[in-house]
Amino acid sequence: MKRPVIGYICDSVGLEREDKLFVKVAKEMGIDIVFFNASEYIDEKELEKKAKLCDIIFNDTSMYITIEMTKTLEELGSRVIDPSKVYYYTEDKWLFYLKCKKNGIPTPETILLPDKLDVVRTELGKFGHWPVILKRVYGERGEFVRKADNVDEAIMKIKELWEKGDERLPIIAQEYIKSDSYRVTVIGDKIVQTAVKKSHGWKATGCYARRFRKFDVDDNLKKMVDKMLKASGISICGIDLLKKDDQWLMLEINAEPSFNFFNCDRESLVKDVLTFLKDQI
Repeated sequence: MKRPVIGYICDSVGLEREDKLFVKVAKEMGIDIVFFNASEYIDEKELEKKAKLCDIIFNDTSMYITIEMTKTLEELGSRVIDPSKVYYYTEDKWLFYLKCKKNGIPTPETILLPDKLDVVRTELGKFGHWPVILKRVYGERGEFVRKADNVDEAIMKIKELWEKGDERLPIIAQEYIKSDSYRVTVIGDKIVQTAVKKSHGWKATGCYARRFRKFDVDDNLKKMVDKMLKASGISICGIDLLKKDDQWLMLEINAEPSFNFFNCDRESLVKDVLTFLKDQI
């Protein structure tokens, strides 16, 4: 019987801890791995040659160059989990807000800001949520997120965001909710891990968290997650949530979720990913 072959997109020079764990668990499960490393020279003919060996390909990083690699592999006829379209649609923070509204999923009130500062002042005045959170429509690990207490401070922070990085991307304004950050990790249609992310500052997500603990998923949250999975089309994701007056609010969704919250779960989560990918072949 032919052993399943799974392609694995990474972007590190040499194998990192999670890459090595992926290889270890795959070997135990009788799965062969073919690496696509975006940190190396990318040749489309070599990509095509390697892609033909694979039954399915898994993208384990959200770096922009790996998104281009994903699109290339898709053009060559390969199926990649998750597909490139999720990065340009579902992970767009403004469109995520619209998806939530369309599907009746509670989420923080949000507006898309114009690129003229005098109009921004007017729109923030109408929005009326202070303090306000300002975010680029694309970004990760809280790098392009700011908090402002008034209009003048907001204008200053928007200028900072426009000057930071190589692109002047659109910015959303979002109501500030004082809450811990809650993460559910999903593989396929199954919630496989939960984590409450604590922080000493106003940012409680990603690298700003300092302590983690697990939490129980109630029926209301499960229904919200199911709705978002259907709306997003992402198979392997991390969903961040907040609580306002004991009501769940969905904040954002991320492909290639981190498995680093609890070391004791890392191997079982990798096994869940490989099992899901194998079932898609």
